[in-house]
Amino acid sequence: MIVGGGAAGVFAAIACKEANPAASVTVLEGSAAPLSKVRISGGGRCNVTHDQPDPALLVRGYPRGARALRGPFTRFGPRDTVAWFRARGVALKTEPDGRMFPTTDDSATIVDCLVETARAAGVELRTRAPVTGVEAGTQAAFRVELRDGTSLPADRVLLATGGAPAGYRWAAALGHTIEPPVPSLFTFDVSDARLEGLAGVSVQHARVRLDGAKEAHEGPLLVTHWGLSGPAVLRASAWHARLLHDHGYRLGFTVDWRPDLSEEEVRAALQRAKEQDARRNVLASGPFGLPQRLWRSLAAAAGATEGARWADASKALLAALAREVHAGRYEVTGKGVFKEEFVTCGGVRLKEVDFTTMESRVRPGLHLAGEILDVDGVTGGFNFQSAWTTGWLAGRAMAGAEAR
Repeated sequence: MIVGGGAAGVFAAIACKEANPAASVTVLEGSAAPLSKVRISGGGRCNVTHDQPDPALLVRGYPRGARALRGPFTRFGPRDTVAWFRARGVALKTEPDGRMFPTTDDSATIVDCLVETARAAGVELRTRAPVTGVEAGTQAAFRVELRDGTSLPADRVLLATGGAPAGYRWAAALGHTIEPPVPSLFTFDVSDARLEGLAGVSVQHARVRLDGAKEAHEGPLLVTHWGLSGPAVLRASAWHARLLHDHGYRLGFTVDWRPDLSEEEVRAALQRAKEQDARRNVLASGPFGLPQRLWRSLAAAAGATEGARWADASKALLAALAREVHAGRYEVTGKGVFKEEFVTCGGVRLKEVDFTTMESRVRPGLHLAGEILDVDGVTGGFNFQSAWTTGWLAGRAMAGAEAR
C-alpha cells in the first residue's frame, strides 16, 4: 500500500510491480488525479532531473540529505532516470544550466508516461481516496484507514506524502522523529531604496552572506519588484532555511556585487578611476562593469552627487563606494515564493531510515520516500531526482528485490 500519488509514490509503485509482478500494489491519492505537482513543475515543462552523473557532485545540490543520498545515487541516479524514461518512449534534453526536461517541453509527457506505465504494470491507482490514518495492525502488519470508513490491510506501507502534515503525523505515530518542517527555496523580500526602480536588473556573479551563516552563496542575482531573487538568493534560502525561520524572516545580509575581486582590488579599481577617469562623472561611469542603473543607485547611496567627477572623489566617498560594491548591507524583511516551487526542509529524521531500502529502522515494513524525509534540494531537478531514487529503492525493497 502506497500512501501518496506523487512522483515518489507512483515511481515506487511501478518499481515494486515490475520487480515482483505477483505483488498487489495500490496507490492511494486523496485528490482527483495523481502527480499534480509533476504536472505544474518547471512552469508546466517538468524539470525531470539534473545532468550531473557523479553522485559526489550531485549531492552538493542538497542542503539536507546529501550524505544519506550519495549511496542511493550510485544505484539509481540521473543517468538511470534518463534511461528509464527513454526505455518508455520519453526523450529528455539538457539545458545549459544542467536542467533536464522532456523534449516536448510538456509535463504531461512525464505524467502520461508514469500513469500509463503504472497501469500497464498492474498498479491500482486509486484517486479521491483520502487516507485518515496508518496504524500498526494485528493480523496484517498495517491497516490504512480511509475517510469513507474503509480499513485496508497491508503487509508493507510506503509513506510518500510529500510535505503534507498528515504524513508527518502518521510517521510520528509509528515511532518516527520529525524534524520540524519549514519553508526552503524562496526569494527575499527586501525594502531598500537602493533597489527601488531596478526590477529586472541582474548581475551574473554575486555573493550573498546572511548574518550568522558560516557560508556565503554565489551565483546570478536578480532584482525584483519585491527584493532579490536568483540562484545566489535561492541557495542562501535553502541552506539557511532554519536560520531565516528562527529570525522570523527578518535578517541582515551582505551583497558582494563583484566577488571575483578582493576588497583591496575593489579599492584599487576605485583609485584608478579617480586618477585615470578624473573628468568623468562618478554616477555615470563605474569601473566594475555593473549594470548602469545599479551602479548609479549604489554610487548615490555611497554619497556621490549629481555632477560629481572622479577627480573630486574624497577618501570617504571611495571608502563608501568600496563598501557598497564589496559588502553592501541589506535586510530580509520577508520571504517570497520562487515560481511554482513548494519546497520544505524538515521531515522524518534521516538516521531512522535505512537508505539502501528506504525502510524504517523503527517500524519494520514501513518505508518512506520523497519529501516526507528531511531531504530537500535546490532548484534544477534535484528534488525530483531524490523522489525517483528513493521511490525506486523503496519499491524494489517492498517487492523483495535486492537493490543493485
